Amino acid sequence: MSIEVANESGVEVDESALVELAGHVLGRMGINPLAELSILVIDEAAMAELHEQWMGEPGPTDVLAFPMDELRPNVGGRDEDASPDPALLGDVVLCPQVAAKQAAEAGHGAQDELELLCTHGILHLLGYDHAEPEEHAEMFGLQDELLSAWREVRRKP
Repeated sequence: MSIEVANESGVEVDESALVELAGHVLGRMGINPLAELSILVIDEAAMAELHEQWMGEPGPTDVLAFPMDELRPNVGGRDEDASPDPALLGDVVLCPQVAAKQAAEAGHGAQDELELLCTHGILHLLGYDHAEPEEHAEMFGLQDELLSAWREVRRKP
């Protein structure tokens, strides 16, 4: 996987953990190992601009996902019709200041929140959504499963 992180937020984040997490998520989802993903970490002002421009909503948000190529996960086996070609997945944009506020409210660390948001953004790039109750249950269940597996891997020596 080619996973690039650009931190333009002015806040220190564990970029290597985000890269490892993204690789874990994409691997678990059966994405071609040559696929490319960009993770951009920006401040509240830049996130507010993107949120207004692309979502028509005021103020900063926690995560935005900008998919590039149409790509579907291959969980549970290889689809014979699936393209073996690598793809440019797109961009996951994170705002650590918003993440820190949410983490405090949820009672966990800011890095944990960024990892949750990164996973969430990647699932959006892969076509998952949570507008409908069934979609919400599927996406958040998968998100929890991926994060639990990631954290289990990280705990092992």
